[in-house]
Order: sequence, then C-alpha cells, then structure tokens
Amino acid sequence: MTQRPVLVVLFEGVQSLDVTGPFEVFAGAGRATGDPSAYPLRTASLDGGPVRTQSGLLLLPDTTLAEAVADGPPHTLVVPGGEGTRTPEPALVDWLRDHAPDAGRLVSVCTGALLLAGAGLLDGHRVTTHWYACEQLAREYPRVEVDPDPIFVRDGRLSTSAGVTAGIDLALALVEEDLGRDVALAVARHLVVFLRRPGNQAQFSVQLAAQTAHREPLRDLQQWITEHPGGDLSVEGLAARARLSPRHFARAFRAETGTSPGRYVDRVRLEHARRLLEETTRGVEEVARSSGYGTPEAMRRAFTKALGTAPADYRRRFHAPLA
Repeated sequence: MTQRPVLVVLFEGVQSLDVTGPFEVFAGAGRATGDPSAYPLRTASLDGGPVRTQSGLLLLPDTTLAEAVADGPPHTLVVPGGEGTRTPEPALVDWLRDHAPDAGRLVSVCTGALLLAGAGLLDGHRVTTHWYACEQLAREYPRVEVDPDPIFVRDGRLSTSAGVTAGIDLALALVEEDLGRDVALAVARHLVVFLRRPGNQAQFSVQLAAQTAHREPLRDLQQWITEHPGGDLSVEGLAARARLSPRHFARAFRAETGTSPGRYVDRVRLEHARRLLEETTRGVEEVARSSGYGTPEAMRRAFTKALGTAPADYRRRFHAPLA
C-alpha cells in the first residue's frame, strides 16, 4: 500500500485536540486497512523537546522539525492551533515558510491558520479557522480570503479547518479521498463520530452565531424562532409576540443580536432544513414545509443562494447516517 507520511507540528501552547484528533484518524485508517504504515505518523517541535499544551498536557515530540524533513517532505503536514499561535516563535514561522510549501498537502486546524498566514502561505487562498479568530485573520492578512462559516475548506493542496473537533472532520475527508469511503467509515465508527460532516456545515448553530439578546422577551423569542421555523416569522408576527411595534421590534432585535430579524429567520430555516436533509429521510417537500419555506422551489432558491447547491444534491452528498 502507498505510504503517506504525516508530520504534525508541535509548539508551546498548542491545543491538544488539534493534535490528537487528526492523529487518531490517520492512525485509525492504518488499523482499518490492516497496514499501520499506511500513514507513518510523526510529531516534531523546533528543538525536539517536550511542549506543554494550553490545557497543561505535556507532549513529547518524536524529533526536531529539521530532522523530520531531512529525508524529504511529508505527504501531509498538519499545523494545529492553540494559544501558542498568538505570539508564535519566529523560528517556527520561518520553518513553515521554508518547508511547508514542499509538503504534498498542507493542513491547518483551528488557529494553526494564523501560523500559515504569518508565513505568507495563505495569500490568495480561501480559508477558515476557529470562528473567534476569523476577524483577526481577515484584518491582519487582507490578502487571505477568510470564510468564517464552514467547518473546513479545501483549496487545492491547502486545507484549513475550524476549531478543535473540526480537525477530525477534515482528516476523515482526507482519508476518504485517499483510501475510500469504507475505510473512512470504519474510522468514524471507531471514533463514534459521523463519517464526515459536510465541509460547508456551519461552525455553530444560528443561536451561537448571533448574539443573545439581553431583554428576556427577545431572548425567549430567539429560542421560539428556533423551535418553530415553520411558524409565522414575519416581522409583524414576531413583533406581536414580543409585544412591540414592528419598527421598534426590528430596531431592538438588530441592536441586541447584531442581525436583522429577517436574516436571523433565514439562517434558522436553512439550518433546520440542512439538518433534516442530513439526518432524516423525509421528502424534500416535507422538509420545505416544516422548515418554513412553504414550497420546494422556495427552499431550492434559498439553498442555491447560500450553499450553491440544490436541496436534493445536498442530500445526496451529505446524507450519511451511521448504521
């Protein structure tokens, strides 16, 4: 079997799950194929010494970064994130600038994208990172196209993922690409996760993406909207439920949540429909009706605008419940 060496970069303040999540996926793929050498795995730090993760766990690398590439670049270079990316060692950024372009695939998890951006390796690419770091990444590196929504983004040989556990989703996608769906499914079952959450799945739910309103009526209304996507979610209907005039309600809702009522409702309905398509076998017409779209055509327009794909195509790609 073809060997695909994987090198995981370690540094002080790394997020341990950013390291161990992908590591377990690649190791599991070797076990699933009966060939542990399918993905030869190594970890390395600048000096080869132990590093302390941001949670306090002590990790002992296999070697130094220089020694790790002495015999050639890895097939896959994984750059995790963590608090250590806030003020990275200049030597680490320099090493990435010099050696990361040689890797067959370049992967960042969480705020590892900040390290790659600092090395100039993300310019001109569409990428993602942990939601809390997206604004920083876009502000500090204007030549990088930052997409804050998806859990991972593939852009040629470059792959970037959102925070922490999203690294598992990305690693599973890479294993599926390399070794096929059956191997990736076996690994996912062993780890008790879905085979692969769609890369363009939102990093978090609408309620987490938006601010939570301070006033209790509006806060309760946010929850009600999520629980009743098929209800009357017009500005007038929501205003009446909040016992405010439509104009006052719209202004207060935007001020307290950071988004308009219409935009919030659109995102709730889209999220609800996506989950039904991913997790159930309900027909498209039923999904459209229960998600508040009224007709399949209205839902198709919403999906095409937001995701670039029709609901039926979305289901074919991402409906993969585990048996």
